[in-house]
Amino acid sequence: MVRLKDIAQRAGVSVMTVSKVMRDAPDISAATKARVKLLAQQMGYVPDSSAQSLRTRTTHLLGVVISSIANPMFARTLLAIEERAHELGYEIILAQTLNQEERETACIQRLLSRRVDGIFIYPVYRLRPEAPIYQTLQARNVPVVIMGHAAPFCRQFLCVQTDDLLAGYAATQHLLQLGHRRIAYFAGPQAAVWAQERFEGYRRALREAGLEIDDRLVFQSGNTIEDGAKAALQFINESPPATAIQAVTDLVAIGCANTLLDQGIRIPQNLSVMGFGNLLTSEYFRVPLTTVRQPKFRLGVIAMEAMMKLLHGQPAESRRLKAEVVVRQSTAPPPAAAPQE
Repeated sequence: MVRLKDIAQRAGVSVMTVSKVMRDAPDISAATKARVKLLAQQMGYVPDSSAQSLRTRTTHLLGVVISSIANPMFARTLLAIEERAHELGYEIILAQTLNQEERETACIQRLLSRRVDGIFIYPVYRLRPEAPIYQTLQARNVPVVIMGHAAPFCRQFLCVQTDDLLAGYAATQHLLQLGHRRIAYFAGPQAAVWAQERFEGYRRALREAGLEIDDRLVFQSGNTIEDGAKAALQFINESPPATAIQAVTDLVAIGCANTLLDQGIRIPQNLSVMGFGNLLTSEYFRVPLTTVRQPKFRLGVIAMEAMMKLLHGQPAESRRLKAEVVVRQSTAPPPAAAPQE
């Protein structure tokens, strides 16, 4: 391993001079800095990050806690966070909770043991008003950015989120404007605030259109392709008089649409299907999916900006970003003979 002493001997300067060059101290000439840095690079010198951490009391490590690395919803947000972190000299440690509270606690504790400077968290939502691990984060004064909606157990931290209520409202409005009056809804996890907001947007749009909420048209579907497929089978078996299905996520919509198509139900000729999220898969699905485009990359950019403010002791605020409907081939006016209210 190349040491500062080795570089100093080759460069003909003191160890202190080499140390100052590595710290970019202002009292070393530009020529000396350039010569010593080039020599260090040629010799294969790698700075000791643990020693630097002890000296500066920072690690330049940031933790990111997500539900699953298999979920494509996180890709562009993580890309934005990592790109900016790299520019600023930070490394990212990624952990996944698999939507399990115990695993979330373990992930956060491991990140704390690594002395990360800050943590981005996609929470495991629960109905209880408190969660001990979030109280621990607050007690330790760890900079935290919640990637999603504030819930009682994590309300003490700032959050960066999509305005899911308005987005859910806009999705239903799209179907209403096409002429649909019997719109089924495939709802997400009941404890998740984002799922609650999307459903509330659906309810508001129907109420404004003078339509009553029909519980027979609401199906619990979770958040995966498999969940969407199961809900679609239930929908087919119960045969509610719906002309459109609005799904809580694109994954649910894809699972639903696959099942419908395999059962000989044509989309959108027999039944329109609406997603949420605008995953890349949605555009290239068997019937390109009408959906809601979330500003996923911008969410990551804004989250990183907020984290940098927290790390520098500056005030930072929560943000809600607007989403927009993307119209593709999976939605159309209802069949002429469809039952309407």
